[in-house]
Amino acid sequence: MNRKQFGGKVTKHWLSQYETSPHWQQGMFRNLMPTQTAINWKQLPGIICKQIKGHPKGYPTDSLHVERFDQKKFLDSSSDTKFIWYGHSAVLMRINGLNVLIDPMLGPDASPIAPTKTRRFSGNTLSLIDDLPEIDLMLLSHDHYDHLDFESIRRLQQKTKKYFVALGVKRHLVSWGIEADAVTEFDWWHQHVLGDMLITFTPTRHFSGRGLSSLSKCLWGGWAIRSAKENIWFSGDSGYGDHFKEIGEKLGPFDFAMMECGQYNDDWPEIHMFPDQSVQAALDAGVRKAMPVHWAGFNLSYQHGWSEPADVFVDHANNTSLDVLTPQLGKVFTLQSATDRWWAVSS
Repeated sequence: MNRKQFGGKVTKHWLSQYETSPHWQQGMFRNLMPTQTAINWKQLPGIICKQIKGHPKGYPTDSLHVERFDQKKFLDSSSDTKFIWYGHSAVLMRINGLNVLIDPMLGPDASPIAPTKTRRFSGNTLSLIDDLPEIDLMLLSHDHYDHLDFESIRRLQQKTKKYFVALGVKRHLVSWGIEADAVTEFDWWHQHVLGDMLITFTPTRHFSGRGLSSLSKCLWGGWAIRSAKENIWFSGDSGYGDHFKEIGEKLGPFDFAMMECGQYNDDWPEIHMFPDQSVQAALDAGVRKAMPVHWAGFNLSYQHGWSEPADVFVDHANNTSLDVLTPQLGKVFTLQSATDRWWAVSS
């Protein structure tokens, strides 16, 4: 195991910055509402048994195909905002002439410090980075391994100009060789202007950490990106809560949102949303069109099948006013693209 995976240590230098946040209480960051983030140790034997048994459809029958980067289509001169989803929560956007990359975990294993691997559903995804264009801005929502990947960051370093990150992530990037001046940290509701875009870090109900000593020593959240043409939101990992209505009231309505809806489980119901909750959260925030994310990358929950989050999300949204997009992995799409249950042939 490469110990660099753990990232930066929480030193007095970093603590002095975290302690100025109103969300830092009793030595760690806290959620806006009471949230059970730790496993009940009495339930641990049962949880381990369920994990060993797994879900009969926890993995696709074959490796999921990811299209190679289509430079011509992504970088064309049209004014339409373009997106590429690489599975789980990794999204590349071209908006107002800038390339924005969100949570680019393209590594093969979401448990690099664990004795067993959490293997990706797609092969050779790190090689996709070689074809990507220069990244004007990278957005990082928190420091969990399925969102912040050491090898992906290392490979993207020479391509990336700026990093906007959750408060606490900077220490990891600096420890991995990223220039400190290139990184801007955000507390909840903090905003920054880039070009003609207003970028806001929005609260979520979750937790963070890359080891026992760093639990909740980094904030967690989502990203709202407002331009003159569109208002876009990346929800970030979250359990359901009142904060979604507050986000909608302060920053909405949203033309498009990338909504977390996978890796839910009855054993951790307050830190990830079930698909029906994800649809409701989008409606609470005033979202017009949404795509489900945090699925099709890894099996982090033993409760649901690998494609169940998307199926349930689409079915539930069809009974509401929420429009849905479900793009294929690696395919360039716009907000005018059609919904396609591509995963039905990969199950």
